[in-house]
Amino acid sequence: MKRLIRPATWTAAVALLVLIGAVAARRRRPGAGTAPPPPDVSVLTIVPETIPARYEYVGQAAASRSVEVRSQVTGVIVERPYAEGTDVAKGTLLFRIDPTTYEAAYRSAQARLANAERNLARLKSLLGARAVAQKDVDDAQTAFDQAQAAVDQTKKDYDDTFVRAEITGRAGRALLQLGARVTGPGDLLTTVERVDPIDVNFSPSDQDVLRWRRDVNDGRLVMPQGPLAVQVTLADGTVYPRTGRLNFADLALQPATGTLELRAELDNRQHLLLPGQFVRVRLLGLTHPGAILVPQRAVQQGLGGAFVYVLDAGDKVATRNVTATAWDGGSWLIAQGLAAGDRVVVDGLQQVAPGSPVRPVAYQPTADSAAARSAP
Repeated sequence: MKRLIRPATWTAAVALLVLIGAVAARRRRPGAGTAPPPPDVSVLTIVPETIPARYEYVGQAAASRSVEVRSQVTGVIVERPYAEGTDVAKGTLLFRIDPTTYEAAYRSAQARLANAERNLARLKSLLGARAVAQKDVDDAQTAFDQAQAAVDQTKKDYDDTFVRAEITGRAGRALLQLGARVTGPGDLLTTVERVDPIDVNFSPSDQDVLRWRRDVNDGRLVMPQGPLAVQVTLADGTVYPRTGRLNFADLALQPATGTLELRAELDNRQHLLLPGQFVRVRLLGLTHPGAILVPQRAVQQGLGGAFVYVLDAGDKVATRNVTATAWDGGSWLIAQGLAAGDRVVVDGLQQVAPGSPVRPVAYQPTADSAAARSAP
């Protein structure tokens, strides 16, 4: 009598045969059981270079010279011949104070001087003939000197009724109008400002000043010979067409702000810059010798700070802590952590891990350079 095979036994046998067949097929598949090839990564070989140092600050334009226009005499304004907001030359008449009183006083003083001069001349002639005493002549000389002083003073008062521009520049708004009474120097009439050339004031922080000095002493920063040149960028992002020169640096930091006041002078023939205008100031001519630049995306941030991936002699990945100090054209300036010849991973970072092997491909900076040039 035949033995019957149970259905469960058939099912287990079929499953076992399928599993054995799958394993055999996998073993027969080409490359099965071998490790995948190392990933390709772009690698930058560090070559130190000399690059311009980038120092930029917010600055504010100011008139290179500003003079307040005030009257030295009292009286009513009877004339204002200048047009507000226009350029005036030195000596241009801006205001005229009623001269009636001052002109009369000047003429009276001239008459007294003439009389004192005649009296002195007469007494001198009589002194030779011993007709008068020396004291009479001395008194006449004193009266003449006093009359001369009175003429000088009244002439000055009369001349001061003509209020003129002390410098060449742009005359501002008149603060007192025709018919107003001027009480003396305490009343400001207007202001004349010279805006060509124009000054730009800016104030680096004490930290920047300290870093400059340290970098210069350590040879990481080279200063140009002569005054520093400056470049100005306007509020709309355009670069001012003329460079300026640094012409003043304060001797001490401002205690209230902890900044150092600097001033540059720029040619402003077209009056593109106006007093009070805010701009960006960049110092030119400073260089970093032996600088190390690394593309921005190669620098990672971890719990311990900034780091990069580097390759050792066996093309295996390792981490390296770095100090990135400044941004320059899409790259970080590395102050510490890297040296000439180090190989830094730039692209393919998502495929690497410390200790893993990679296949290095030379980094091509062409695309990054084009992007940096097109950036505003």
